[in-house]
Amino acid sequence: QVQLVESGGGLVQAGGSLRLSCVASERTFNNYVMAWFRQAPGKEREFVASINWSGGSTLYADSVKGRFTISRDNFKNTVFLQMDSLKPEDTAVYYCAGRSYISRRPDDFPYWGQGTQVTVSS
Repeated sequence: QVQLVESGGGLVQAGGSLRLSCVASERTFNNYVMAWFRQAPGKEREFVASINWSGGSTLYADSVKGRFTISRDNFKNTVFLQMDSLKPEDTAVYYCAGRSYISRRPDDFPYWGQGTQVTVSS
């Protein structure tokens, strides 16, 4: 079973940048669609971005389009989320997740990391 470990979260001022990483434990990761979700206190987990196995197809939530970039390095079993022009409303725990096919629904993803906290101060 694939294990996912996120890193790169932290505290940043509004307008700043962070780069999240998610490392998978197995090479089977390379066959998966990978996605980032986030969950703010008192809110449901929401889709942020996804990327197909080759990196050639990406999807973004409207709220992050133009500010966030998802990418992957299959040689390193790693998916990234570059977050620029951060806003206080981006504050949340960010999770990476994997599955066989593209979806925006958290319930469709069987593999999850433990999450990394991102806090954006105003």
